[in-house]
Amino acid sequence: MRRDSLFYQLFAQLPQTLFDLLGIDTPQGYRFDSVELKQTAFRIDGVFMPPDPSGIVYFCEVQFQRDNSFYERFFAEIFLYLRLYRHTFSDWQAVVIYPHRQAEQVSFDPYEVLVNSHRLHRVYLNELGSLEALPLSLALMQLTVLPEAEMPTAARLLAERTRIEAVPRPEAIIELITTIVLYKFTELSREEVLRMLGFTTEELKRTRFYRDVYAEVREEVYAEVREEVLQQGLQQGLQQGLQQGETLVVLRQLRRRFGELPAGLEERIRQLPVHQIEALAEALLDFTTLEEVFAWLEHST
Repeated sequence: MRRDSLFYQLFAQLPQTLFDLLGIDTPQGYRFDSVELKQTAFRIDGVFMPPDPSGIVYFCEVQFQRDNSFYERFFAEIFLYLRLYRHTFSDWQAVVIYPHRQAEQVSFDPYEVLVNSHRLHRVYLNELGSLEALPLSLALMQLTVLPEAEMPTAARLLAERTRIEAVPRPEAIIELITTIVLYKFTELSREEVLRMLGFTTEELKRTRFYRDVYAEVREEVYAEVREEVLQQGLQQGLQQGLQQGETLVVLRQLRRRFGELPAGLEERIRQLPVHQIEALAEALLDFTTLEEVFAWLEHST
């Protein structure tokens, strides 16, 4: 699991996650980034920068593998940052996120004073508590360390919480849940994961995945008809080409879902008027079998 990228997305989409970990109200105006200290090629995974010099800068590191020189590197990066950007903050705090205590290095010498100080907060994801009781941002973080067998049920629980709780940017949370599960179930497509988690058609359509993939398919099929349409140079040809493009989008999506289509089914779809093609494009997101496609055609034509 590429956790560095995953946690970067989590903090970028939901920066209140860090403050939920610290148990404090989310201050306004903080900006999250990954900062490279170019003089030494050091990189701090996450820096929460205050909106003005009177604020606190927060350093955050995700550490899922034991590294017995981790604190040496982490504090070196922090103090170099403090030296370079001292004019941008008034104080500092640091957070290290571990999956469990066994991932932490064995000896803290000679940094024990800093490790045990109020400036460093060590978080162990398996000790945060139950998914039901945690803030949604922290429950997403804990989802990354669950065993594969528990993940689908837990992910569906978080998806349901996203629907019923007043959360900002629910589409970003759905995207994060899907990404976390994809990292665990690498053999599944994103669409299969979305359906496994029980997302509705409307929720699916709001994800970046749907918008990107559908746009990609539309661009592919329109490229196939564009040259013919341009050669005709007529408005009628343009309209026919656009309708043909919509039909090809639907057929391409059906083939991705169900494999090769029966010849009779493909011909029926090609004969549909444009308004029914558009309706079928919406409806096919709910179909799980070809029988449902035939039933829709019988009912709608």
